[in-house]
Amino acid sequence: MKKLKYQLLAISVILSSANLMAQENTYVPDPNPAIQQRLEEWKDLKFGLLMHWGAYSQWGVVESWSICPEDVGWAVGGQKPGVADSYIEYLRKYEELPKTFNPTKFNPERWAAAAKEAGMKYMVFTTKHHDGFAMFDTKYSDYKITNTPFASNPRSNITKEVFDAFRKQNFWIGAYFSKPDWHSDYYWWKKFPPTDRNCNYSIAKHPDQWKKFVDYTHHQIDELVSDYGAIDILWLDGGWVRKKTDEEVKNELVDVYDGSRWFRNPQSQDIDMARLVSEVRSKQPKLLVVDRAVPGEHQNYLTPEQHIPDEGLPYPWETCMTMANSWSYVPKDKYKPANELIEKLVDIVSKGGNYLLNIGPGPDGEFDPTAYERLKEIGAWMKTNGEAIYGSRRYSVFKEGDGVRFTQSKDGKVTYIFLFDFPDGHQTLSKLNLPKGTRLTLLGSNSSLSWKSVDGSTQVKVPASAKAVSNHVWVIKATLGRGK
Repeated sequence: MKKLKYQLLAISVILSSANLMAQENTYVPDPNPAIQQRLEEWKDLKFGLLMHWGAYSQWGVVESWSICPEDVGWAVGGQKPGVADSYIEYLRKYEELPKTFNPTKFNPERWAAAAKEAGMKYMVFTTKHHDGFAMFDTKYSDYKITNTPFASNPRSNITKEVFDAFRKQNFWIGAYFSKPDWHSDYYWWKKFPPTDRNCNYSIAKHPDQWKKFVDYTHHQIDELVSDYGAIDILWLDGGWVRKKTDEEVKNELVDVYDGSRWFRNPQSQDIDMARLVSEVRSKQPKLLVVDRAVPGEHQNYLTPEQHIPDEGLPYPWETCMTMANSWSYVPKDKYKPANELIEKLVDIVSKGGNYLLNIGPGPDGEFDPTAYERLKEIGAWMKTNGEAIYGSRRYSVFKEGDGVRFTQSKDGKVTYIFLFDFPDGHQTLSKLNLPKGTRLTLLGSNSSLSWKSVDGSTQVKVPASAKAVSNHVWVIKATLGRGK
């Protein structure tokens, strides 16, 4: 038995690793030229805001995952201590959280103003996470924000208010929507206990029940694209809810080991994405669809989570990452310093990606004061250096060593050099060969910087007084000359 178990473990590790590599290295372009053009416009934005928010913020636990009956760190580890002695009791109390959810300090205009000041250009808001609690006034479920104590507030349809506030600040609007729904009887059927993140019944045996779930999902997404104004991005999470090939289903009949336990997931959870995308684009023709972690033409851009690819990716991509440690609100969470956030932004943009930075609002409807401070600090830097970020494209090389990054304008006439550390007198750039007549300036200063070619490298003289233009990353603008 032990030998068989280790053989299965080896098989599962190989399959899991291959699947993860395939997800990050497979891209199928959308054949629609209008969507390809829209992606180019999205790539110009560079910097966005993601917000995870729901009734779970009252407990300060991980979003949704503490009710997932899997023995994984972010699920079991996210449970609130002392709430219940059993999973069933914990789930019952978790699902009662909407009865006390009343975010009376909700002020999306303040969020939008702070995000705009930070230099953000687009946003993605969690309209529904895996727990099924809708932050919009859906007609297809009572498990929603407008069925809480906050319902008496004239701004109770939170998704509408958030979208309207950010739209007034000229943001692109993104709707996060979870494909799995752990509250819906059509997904976690009360007839059976849930065993993991997946649908808890046999779809082959109960196709009518699954059809109800597919229709329910389509109806809720249709509400978002029909009743909430212009939406630019449909950001779908829960990549395990997808159509699987016969070969994939066959392979997953083997028990899979995820590092902590064995589980089986042989089902194809097909919600008919082709029809769904056709439906939403009939109402929102320019809508980008991001079917996360599902290779195919409905994943218009890829979304590496909490990490930055070492070399970037050769197709549209966006790193989604938390400003603090957690996606959702956690009391006294530790926020990354502004310098680290700015360096991550520069690193991502230099590699050709976008940066979607997450903040989790608290149960009262406010951001943590530290989040506002970080947005203000980033904004001060962006006001000076934003031209090197927005609308830029990857340079022929994206970096030199650990402390230098490059971007360039789309026409190739301007190159930007990002210095993570201020140089001592001069900066030597072995990977940058400038033609004669090129003018160098430090953004934030009108003075030209002198430079010369030395053994095929470019050596730039940077006076100590120039350090005062920034508290973080310093940016040199190279306006290319034509040479002689």
